[in-house]
Amino acid sequence: MSTDRNKMLPASAMGKSRSDKGFTLIEVLIAITLLTVGLMAVATMQVSAIHGNKTGGDISNATFLAQDKLEELKASADITGESDGSDQAGIFTRSWQIAPSGTNSRSVTVTVSWVMGGHTHSVVISTISRGNGY
Repeated sequence: MSTDRNKMLPASAMGKSRSDKGFTLIEVLIAITLLTVGLMAVATMQVSAIHGNKTGGDISNATFLAQDKLEELKASADITGESDGSDQAGIFTRSWQIAPSGTNSRSVTVTVSWVMGGHTHSVVISTISRGNGY
C-alpha cells in the first residue's frame, strides 16, 4: 500500500511558514476596530453636512423673505404712507422699519429672524427708497 507522505506530515513539517495559516484573532479585532473608527468619522461628517445644509437653507429662505418684503415696500406708490410692521411666515418672523432719510426718500430696513437650536438667527437688508420702485 502506497501512501502519500506529505498528507501525513503536519503543516510545519511541509515547509509552510506561520504566515500561511491565516489571520489571528488579534489581527482581525484590530482591523475591525480601525474600520469602526473610520466609519464613525464618516458618520460624524455626514451629520455635520446635514446640519450645514439645513442652516444654509434657512438663511436662503430668510434672505428671500427679506428681499421680497423690501421689493414690495419699494414698489409702493407713496412710501411715506407706509408704516413699520411685522408678520410671521413659518418659523420666520419678518419685521420692517421705515424712517425718513432726506426730503423725498425713506430708509427701509427689513429683518427676518428665526430660532434654531436655542439660538436666534437673523438676516437684515436695508435700502433707501423714494417709492414707485426707486
